Amino acid sequence: MKILLYATALSFVGSCSTLSHNEKIREITNNITIEQPNKILEYANTITAKELKTHLYTFASDTFQGRKVGSKGQKLAVNFLKNYYISEDISSPLGEANYFQIIPKSYLGENYNDSENVVAFIKGSEKPEEVIIISAHHDHEGIEKGGKIYNGADDNGSGTVALLEMAQAFKKAEEEGNGPKRSILFLHVTAEEVGLLGSRYYIQNPIFLLENTIANLNIDMIGRVDKRHKDNTNYIYLIGSDRLSTELHYISEAVNTTFFNLELNYKYNSESENNRYYYRSDHYNFAEKGIPIIFYFNGEHKDYHQPTDTPDKINYPLLEKRIRLIFATAWQLANQEKAIIADKY
Repeated sequence: MKILLYATALSFVGSCSTLSHNEKIREITNNITIEQPNKILEYANTITAKELKTHLYTFASDTFQGRKVGSKGQKLAVNFLKNYYISEDISSPLGEANYFQIIPKSYLGENYNDSENVVAFIKGSEKPEEVIIISAHHDHEGIEKGGKIYNGADDNGSGTVALLEMAQAFKKAEEEGNGPKRSILFLHVTAEEVGLLGSRYYIQNPIFLLENTIANLNIDMIGRVDKRHKDNTNYIYLIGSDRLSTELHYISEAVNTTFFNLELNYKYNSESENNRYYYRSDHYNFAEKGIPIIFYFNGEHKDYHQPTDTPDKINYPLLEKRIRLIFATAWQLANQEKAIIADKY
């Protein structure tokens, strides 16, 4: 399979090498065929604001004590995720009932206890060795000295529950004979807040070969609206979609245009943008290895990294729509005939 993928990549580059930039873009866009559009909508519509709200009011509750890396609350949170996947009959790639990739204290530093990435898996029906990774970090800031809990509903409870709902949708599709052709790994990483350490650990200890990892769709804060969009909430920031793969960017655009018509805002994708978000969430560890990525983000708000980031402030209908977009993009990447390539790495 490695040889076949290599030949495919060479033939793609060869066909485009003599084309102008605009001609190359036209060739890419003309060759995008949305895979099973009726099925995309059928399963995307199982992702609901009601279920997201139920999950998030639990995950961002005081019970989980702010989910600080290695803490009691973080342990409760990862067991919540594990039990969800077991209840939905969604398996782990690590074996029966083993949903944790353990990250030792020695890796995280002396200020933290052992922690866990949580992994769940839908096996591809035709090309199981090729993998799409959908990621979100589950950790947050814990409890401040005064006793206030950083619930982290948007950061990153919103991304965490997005993975739960998408996994459920892909599982339903699989059970009904419409499972993805490529495999999907749902990767809940720890230690994002202390230096992207959970995703770095995965890259250094991958469950699936990195050369067979087709793309990483990373979700970090997608449940709120920033100041720029108070009068137009129908948006999402996309970062990195065109940095490594021309095709990924235009597939993302085509999926959105076909189904959702969100404003895909690329303000923070600029290399000269001062916030440098491209380097600040877990996708970056994948990008460094040449794996095409998209980072989905709603922008910062006044409750960012504050105890006031609570689940009552989430826009659940908007969260639903954004997650359906990500699900549909993953569906396309998992089911189209040829895997995307990193033509800019």
